[in-house]
Amino acid sequence: MAILETKNKFDMESLNALFEYATEGIIVSDKTGTIIKANPSAERLFGYSGNELLDKKIEDLVPRRYSENHVKHRENYNAHPHARSMGKNMDLYAKRKDDSEFPVEISLSYYKQDDKQFVIAFIIDVTERKRQEENIKKLNQDLEQKVDERTKVLHEALIELENSKEKLSEALETEKELNDMKSRFVTMASHEFRTPLSTILSSISLVNKYSGGENDEKIQKHVHRIKSAVTNMTLILNDFLSAEKLEEGKVTLRNEDLNIQELSEEIINEINGILKSGQKVIYSHSGLPSASLDKQMVRNILLNLISNAIKFSPENKVIELVTAIDSQQIKITVIDQGMGIPLEEQEYLFQRFFRARNVTNIQGTGLGLNIVGKYLEIMDGNITFESQVDIGTTFKIVIPNK
Repeated sequence: MAILETKNKFDMESLNALFEYATEGIIVSDKTGTIIKANPSAERLFGYSGNELLDKKIEDLVPRRYSENHVKHRENYNAHPHARSMGKNMDLYAKRKDDSEFPVEISLSYYKQDDKQFVIAFIIDVTERKRQEENIKKLNQDLEQKVDERTKVLHEALIELENSKEKLSEALETEKELNDMKSRFVTMASHEFRTPLSTILSSISLVNKYSGGENDEKIQKHVHRIKSAVTNMTLILNDFLSAEKLEEGKVTLRNEDLNIQELSEEIINEINGILKSGQKVIYSHSGLPSASLDKQMVRNILLNLISNAIKFSPENKVIELVTAIDSQQIKITVIDQGMGIPLEEQEYLFQRFFRARNVTNIQGTGLGLNIVGKYLEIMDGNITFESQVDIGTTFKIVIPNK
């Protein structure tokens, strides 16, 4: 009997020592949440001394923003008590005597004595662990950021390399196209210039044979042929020079206050030399007299469209040029009564060197409409057309008035 009493006394002292000297805080509360026992570690954790924690409510140790919900959690636990950790996958905070807060980890257990239920809470301050976790998290974030930055730099380098390859490929393709164009130029120039040069030489020879008033009409006829040939050669040279400048990127927009009426009339007078027998150009204008435009580009556009209308129209036909300017846009319309463009070939009309099958016997470079399209791109304008074989073609240009 004495041995049993000694053993029980030892067990009680051991349990009391575990409670008193445990490094984690231990708090025992009854079913109402009233604290009936707290070990020294718990008092130190919460900033209390002596027996100040006794008779306080558990909610006194919970931050105010959580205290109301904590009462419900406590009641639920009392209804179904079991050993468990609190706030799994959640951040829990406790409140010290001075109202400061600190992160905690809490495990709950329970026991019954004299038909009463008590709850034991084991509490650990995890401030240092949280600090270490935050440091690790920050280090990971920094590492991820550095990886992202390095990845971004590598990605940009790869894009730059790819762009360099594309630019090199484009440059080689452009060089190839330029060489191709120059080759075509030599072939076409030798062919296109041969006819007007022969015309000029033969006309000059014949003009020299005629003298006297009765031959004036014949002289004028040959002079007209010379003028027409020279005008054609000038138009062909303009096409080649314009195409070369566009390909080399040497064309820039130089807007000025341009009187489109004066320019149109000047071009019509200039191009009279290539009019066929009975052909005439009718010009009309409406709206403002001038707009801010690049004179050289507009000049080349009008020269190309009007000269095409003349070349591809038979004798005794009318070519119409209509211009209109308002505050929003400039409109240019060229209408002919010529041979028209076959429907199945219309999609290729603005391609370089393209010539429809029904114009093979008519002089031309196949560059004019391609040049017109590129000029309009630079001017933010657009061109549309309608055409029927043996009826005629209408080109409509719209350029924003800037």
